Amino acid sequence: MARTSHKRKSYSPERRKQILDTAAREGLTATDVKKKFGVTPVTYYSWRKKTGATVRRGRGGLRAGSGSDLTSTVRTEVRAKIEQILPGIVKSEVASYVDSLFGSRRGRRRV
Repeated sequence: MARTSHKRKSYSPERRKQILDTAAREGLTATDVKKKFGVTPVTYYSWRKKTGATVRRGRGGLRAGSGSDLTSTVRTEVRAKIEQILPGIVKSEVASYVDSLFGSRRGRRRV
C-alpha cells in the first residue's frame, strides 16, 4: 500500500508562541491543539519542551514544570542542605561499618 505524502507545514516562532500561549491559557490538550490549529501532538510537545513550557497533570491539577522559579529555588536550597550534612552522615556510617568489621575503636590508641 502506497503512503500518501503530506506537505510539511512550517510555523514562524511568533505563531508557535501564540499557539503555545493559547493552549496554556485555555488548558488545551495535544488533541485539542491538533483540532484547533492543525499541529500534530508530537510537534506540540516538542515545542513545549524546547521552550520549557512543560505542564504536568497530576493529583494536584496543573503544576508548573521544572522551569518554574519556585521549583528551582527549592531544588537549590535542598541541594545545599544535603551537601552540608552529607559528609557527616557518610563519615558516621563508614565509622559504624568499620567498627562492626573490626570491633570498636574506643579505648584503643591510634598507631
